[in-house]
Order: sequence, then structure tokens, then C-alpha cells
Amino acid sequence: MSENPSVQLEIRDRVAYVTLNRPDSFNAVNGPMHKTLSRIFIDLGERRDLSAIVVTGAGRAFCAGGDIEWMRDAIREPEGFEIVTWEAKRIVYSMLDCEIPIIGRINGDAVGLGATMALLCDITVMDEKARIGDPHVRVGLNAADGGGFLWPALIGFGRSRELLLTGDLLTASEAHTLGAIGHVVATDELDARVDKIVSKLKAGATKAIRWTKAGYTIPLRQLAHGHMDAGTAYECLTNLTQDHHEAVEAFAAKRKPVFTGR
Repeated sequence: MSENPSVQLEIRDRVAYVTLNRPDSFNAVNGPMHKTLSRIFIDLGERRDLSAIVVTGAGRAFCAGGDIEWMRDAIREPEGFEIVTWEAKRIVYSMLDCEIPIIGRINGDAVGLGATMALLCDITVMDEKARIGDPHVRVGLNAADGGGFLWPALIGFGRSRELLLTGDLLTASEAHTLGAIGHVVATDELDARVDKIVSKLKAGATKAIRWTKAGYTIPLRQLAHGHMDAGTAYECLTNLTQDHHEAVEAFAAKRKPVFTGR
């Protein structure tokens, strides 16, 4: 199902394990990974032999957001970014449409698209040392890959507006207190907690569980379809701005960007 080595898929005992597999870059998303993620939950969702899907990252991070060279490619060839935004919508829609419960094993920092994927999971177990947040604005981009509607939906507008406008990251404990994350555990307890949840789902009434998810995701699916087209259109526009170009080059040079508002 997944022929791209940057996304590993293993299926055992009625559970699909999806692992973001670019550990040397903290599982930063590049073009091939993004394309695979836009299809994998559609393929898994068609299966009737699965009780759960576990999503995690290889190495020390869950997902560090967008790869810097991938961003440079989008600046050089902005027409190609139209495909990226189409794929971004597919990732969000397919995770919400998938009736199989998705468990986020958040083993490290979940940033940008990584944070969006974590929030799209039905149940999340997060390493106590990890952080989560959507810093799109820090690289001069609109927060368009789902964070713009997910954060307000899950934790309310009060705090989410500040987080989206500043790009600040939350600790695992802060995210749990706000209701963004379900469980926070010590590193050596992460697998045991995930396994316990998986066991409950496997022992449950599969169709009742699937269709319960189909019901409670209706409001989120409505929000997603109301938000994503406009959000990705704005992201295409911000991809062309001087501030975004400056942020990408500053990140590559390991210096602080100087924004001019253009």
C-alpha cells in the first residue's frame, strides 16, 4: 500500500501501524511523504479487517512540519504548490472520513502538519517531553493545512487564536490541560498506554465503534470543508510573499528572519 520509504506501513493482528520515517530530519514532510499521506488513510479506510490505526514517528520526533528544501521547491515552482494544497485537503478529509479509530502515538514534537495530524487522531498519547503547535506564521505562511479550524474546534477560540497568530508551541502538559491531547505519559510508558487503548478497541464492537466515529466527526467534517478551500488558497498566496521567502532562507542559514510585511 505504501511504496514510499518515508512512510512505513505495517499491519499485524488487525492493527495498521503508520510510521513517518525520515528520522534524520525529524520526520519533516517532503513531497513524496506528503503524497503518500494524502492517500494512505483512504486505502486503509476501505479495509474491513482493521480495528485501529496507530500513527507515529521514527526516532525522536513525531513530525517537524514541512521540509525546508520542499518549501524552496514550492517557491521556485509555485504552480506545483497547487498540487500540494490539493494533497493537504486530502490528508485532512481522509483522516476524518476514515471510520477506523486513529490513535496518535506522539513520540516527540508535533509541529505544523505534524500537529494537525495529531489533532486529527481520535485518541492521542503524547510523550511528556514533546511539544505541539502550528508555527506556519513563523515561516510566513497561512495556517491552512487544518490547524485553522482544528485548534478552535478542540480548545476554543480564546487560546487558539493566540497560538495560531504567534506560532507558539505548547508542552504536552499544556496541550493536555487545554484538551488538545488525551494522554500524557513518560517516554518509557508510551507503548504500554497505546497498546492498552488498542486492546480495548480490538475487543470492542467494531461496527459500533466505526459508526460512532462516523457520527461524531460530522461537525469536524463540515468545518473542514468550510475552511480548507479558502485556507489553502491563502496559503498559495503567502507562498509568493517576500516574508515567506525570507523565512525559508533564514531558517536554512540558521538566523532569525527579518519580516517586512511584504
